[in-house]
Amino acid sequence: MRLSWINSSQALRERMLVPQQVADTAPEAEMPPYMESLLSHLRLLVGVPFDYLVPDARLLPDESIRFFYLDRSWADRLVDGALAVGKIGSREQAHHQALSAPLSQQLDQSERIVRDLQRRRASFAVLKQQNDANQSPGDVITGFLLRSAVVSGWPHMDVRAYSTDIAEPLDPASQQAQANQLTTLRLERLSPGVMLALFQGIPQLVIIEEPHHGVQFGVHTSLAGSFQIDLRNQQGQQILDSNNNPIPLNVPVRAANNRVIAMKQLYNALWNAKNANPTMPNINGSASFAIEVLNPPWRQRFEGTVDEAGGGSGAFVPFVMVAVRVTDQATVAAVQQLVVAQ
Repeated sequence: MRLSWINSSQALRERMLVPQQVADTAPEAEMPPYMESLLSHLRLLVGVPFDYLVPDARLLPDESIRFFYLDRSWADRLVDGALAVGKIGSREQAHHQALSAPLSQQLDQSERIVRDLQRRRASFAVLKQQNDANQSPGDVITGFLLRSAVVSGWPHMDVRAYSTDIAEPLDPASQQAQANQLTTLRLERLSPGVMLALFQGIPQLVIIEEPHHGVQFGVHTSLAGSFQIDLRNQQGQQILDSNNNPIPLNVPVRAANNRVIAMKQLYNALWNAKNANPTMPNINGSASFAIEVLNPPWRQRFEGTVDEAGGGSGAFVPFVMVAVRVTDQATVAAVQQLVVAQ
């Protein structure tokens, strides 16, 4: 019987010593576009079952929001799992290990165009060509999961994240807002009542706002069940009291039907309120009256001014690098004692 000139263990060792299998100067084929697109979507959890994101429903109860960091290591292992389908031997394993770092860098770039691909703004080739000009490294990815009736009530609501806390009145089109707005990597409804958002960077302010379909007028209901409006200044902003709360004005209704507003009496009530609030516009026409009954889109702010978790800055707590903790001698000693005790 003819003996082989090398055994399997020696062959594996040789391949692992030179895992590239090709010379550094040899040209290599690029990743197919469909494969790069698939792996980029996986990086942003597209297609990942919801049970892997929220293993227990009690972690995301009704009318709640949960902010989080996206573990880059976990996302990379997700990509490894997808690539494991084509690994049938040590050669493929060695090739993947040699190219894992360049692959991660490439996905750091292409994950930024996933949202544009989902919105079908252009083809993958066009978006990739435009995006390749940005060679900045991958940033920290944060996000939130929102489970609320507002997701089903306003499916097209606006969501924005900012790197600094911007006080009201906040105009999203202003120069300050544009300069501090974080890139939204993904914004998607996972179900009629659950929304997922991912941002590039760590936000200090997240706003969720009703969609701007046009100018609307209306009143709101007080806790007592009566109609009210909030007094506004000449710019349409709410007038606040000493405690930074809006100043309400009761809306008169008709005696025959308490669901119908008495417009003339409301006009007179606004006229009288002008004497106590000089910043209000002069109630002398339809324009000033329209400012007072303006019903702008509802906006909810999540600000990072108070850290309830402790030790963090903003709405997020500092993430812990697992590798750093593992190399910590105190942690290693504690784990070893625990193993010995078992």
